[in-house]
Amino acid sequence: MTNSMQEAMKSDVILITGSNTTWCHPVFGGMIKKAVKEKGVKLIVIDPRETDLAKIADIHIRQKGGSDVAWLMGIQKIIIDNNWHKKEYIDTRCEGWDDYLKSLQAYTQEMVSAVSGISKEDLTAIAKLYATGGRAAIYYAMGITQHSHGVDNVKAISNLALITGNLGVEGGGVNPLRGQSNVQGACDMGALPNVFSAYQPVTDAAVREKYAKSWGIDVATMDAEVGMPVTLMVDNAGEKIKALYIMGENPMMNDPDLHHAKHQLEKLDFMIVQDIFLTETAEMADVVLPAASFAEKLGTYSNTERRVQLGYQVLEPLPGVRQDSEIIADLATRLGASNFPSTPQALFEEMRMVTPSYRGMTYERLAKSGLRWPCPTEDHPGTPVLHTAKFTRGLALLVPLEYRPSMELPCADYPLLLATGRLLEHYHGGNMSRQSFTLDTLKPECELEMHPEDAEKLGIKSGDWVNIETRRGKVKVRAKVTATVDKGALFMPFHFHEAPANMLTNNALDPIAKIPEYKVCAARVELAS
Repeated sequence: MTNSMQEAMKSDVILITGSNTTWCHPVFGGMIKKAVKEKGVKLIVIDPRETDLAKIADIHIRQKGGSDVAWLMGIQKIIIDNNWHKKEYIDTRCEGWDDYLKSLQAYTQEMVSAVSGISKEDLTAIAKLYATGGRAAIYYAMGITQHSHGVDNVKAISNLALITGNLGVEGGGVNPLRGQSNVQGACDMGALPNVFSAYQPVTDAAVREKYAKSWGIDVATMDAEVGMPVTLMVDNAGEKIKALYIMGENPMMNDPDLHHAKHQLEKLDFMIVQDIFLTETAEMADVVLPAASFAEKLGTYSNTERRVQLGYQVLEPLPGVRQDSEIIADLATRLGASNFPSTPQALFEEMRMVTPSYRGMTYERLAKSGLRWPCPTEDHPGTPVLHTAKFTRGLALLVPLEYRPSMELPCADYPLLLATGRLLEHYHGGNMSRQSFTLDTLKPECELEMHPEDAEKLGIKSGDWVNIETRRGKVKVRAKVTATVDKGALFMPFHFHEAPANMLTNNALDPIAKIPEYKVCAARVELAS
């Protein structure tokens, strides 16, 4: 996030898209509700489903799945055509205006309405409120990123914030709500194929030299090439990839097209899984390393607003269970590494030394309420708002974008559009939340949401067993008939191994981020016999 969560109370307008915030980020969802009800913040929700926040929004518009670039660029054209954009901000803080402006000419209101299903009047209402309503913040989540054009979706959001001067200001910003509690921290520390910590490129010789010196190794032994993202690791299993060491991930529940994922993982020569439960993936492993849970270890977590927080150990691990850092350090030592840091404190000290944005953080400073990076020195207070004076690249780039449809759209054989996602009661693949008696009692089984008109055509009632089928597989599940979803749309959670939604999803990838298209795939539904 470019801004802090607390700033929702200082916004004048909030635009939420691709996020069922009160279910997937419930604490922050409560903060949004408070901002709307107590501070009078205007709320725009663009979502095919009627979420909790959509019910209290000033504007709620249902867009067609996969049409985000079209409606986002379309409202930008309306903003500029009406002179609602911030010319001085664009002139002094942005570049690429001419090419960007040229690309907008394709996004006529007629074209955008046809692609997105949003009327001209609604497009204008969104554009006017966001551009003229004061300080405006955008919040989004996986409903924006999990597409074959997810990177373009995010660039379109960035363009919108830039032309209205809403980046680098309190109460504004472009704010992704990250999917797990420490996914921000994992990315910050270089758990990506193309960067070291603090997003320092592996292709930069000076960066490699710095790390080689810190680690006491010969820089010539370091790989200068960008690695392989996790989605391509599965595709290359048994070929370029002979072995996998999987930590805290369950591809046999969470990867798209699970038939394909299982087929690929079975090709491996060797697979290690390190996890706190015996997951579906762990059951396929050659070796399982039992890891400590969050309550059984000390360490830092970096949340979605870049706040680095200290997590304390409150329980002793069960016999035979070890902290991740201990397991990795022991394995590294047995493989020949020397002086490998094995305690959380030692690891954090190394993180500080090689990560400029974390350098001013210490366990003592984090113990109070955490710090938001960048925090370059030990007397620095942390940074609630990014890009106040300048952008990382100097001037922000306005990006020309071409609308590309999703890789799979409804047709005669598969006339409905399926999106998958999370429920309030469960978390991700259900590996932890379904171990909770209380949570699993609240929501013990999967339900497929479908619109009443679609259900009536198919003779389906709530509670009926139905088969949902895509080009990749078929799953039996109970139907839930509800106007929460739009006509022609389906929603299915992916927490339940009894009805694995990812048997159905499309493994088409975004060409840049390599993120699968979990949010759009063509499907059909019929009563189960």
